[in-house]
Formats: sequence, structure tokens, C-alpha cells
Amino acid sequence: MSDVKDRPLVSVVQATPRNDRELVIARLIAASPQALYRCWTEPDLLVKWFAPRPLATEVREMEVRVGGRQAIVMKTPDGAEHAAGGVYLELVPGRRLVFSDAFRDGWTPGDGTPFMVAEISFEPQADGRTLYTARVGHWSDEAKARHEAMGFETGWGICAEQLAEVAAGLG
Repeated sequence: MSDVKDRPLVSVVQATPRNDRELVIARLIAASPQALYRCWTEPDLLVKWFAPRPLATEVREMEVRVGGRQAIVMKTPDGAEHAAGGVYLELVPGRRLVFSDAFRDGWTPGDGTPFMVAEISFEPQADGRTLYTARVGHWSDEAKARHEAMGFETGWGICAEQLAEVAAGLG
């Protein structure tokens, strides 16, 4: 068996949505589950990969605990801002995190219509890589269609490659 360092940082894996309102990507990443989890939960790491380049990411709030709020802004080169955020619903260090924009801090319902719930998992593989799966469930068919039209597969795929680059540097 070849060393994990001899493999590409990211390999695409086919993943099947569990229902009609879910979008999903999966990748084999040459990094540990713990490194990938850190990239999702440490602001200084998250800003390095979260938005497809050339967008920049700013973490305005990140309280990594169940019920804790996250507030992230993606900025285009011309200065336009796109907010993302919500509340952590489940955290299993090094293995899984779940968050939704349906709530704000203190389990307060979010403003407007909730868009999604994201389930991110990190499954260690026998060859030293990690199966990274991002499942995004939507509250309506319209929300799913809007997310697809925004470029979910391409955008989240680019971010997975950027995530792999950052995680690989963590050892």
C-alpha cells in the first residue's frame, strides 16, 4: 500500500442524497479527521478555505458548542458581502458537525425562511485518508433549487479542495 503522501490531496467520491431535498458532495481527503474538524471549527483556519477564491471569508462570531452561534461573511473582490451563519446543533470532535440557519443564538428562530441544515462528517479510512461528506438538507424544494442554481456542487467542491490544502498543512 502506498503512503497517503503519494496520493492526491482530494479525490471525488460519488454520494447519493438521502432524500429529494438534499444536496451532497463527498471527497477522500489526505488529512486526518481531526485536522478537517479543526478547519471547520477554528476561525483562523476556516477563513483560509471556506469561500471559493477569490472570495474572502470573515468570521464575525464562532461559538463552537451545541447551541452556539456562527456568523460568517463571504466577501467578493468588489466588496459585496454574503452572510452565512446559524447555530450548531451537534458537535462530535473529529467526526461530525451539524448546523442550521433556522436558528440564531439562544435557539431563537432565524429571520425569514430557514434555508438549510448542513451535516459534515469525517470518517477515517484504513489508508490514512478521510472520507469527507457534506450533506445539505433544505426546508423546501425551492430552497434546494436555489442552492443548486447558486452552484452548490462546484462551489462546495472548490471549498473541499481548499479545505484539503489547509488541513494537509496541519500534519
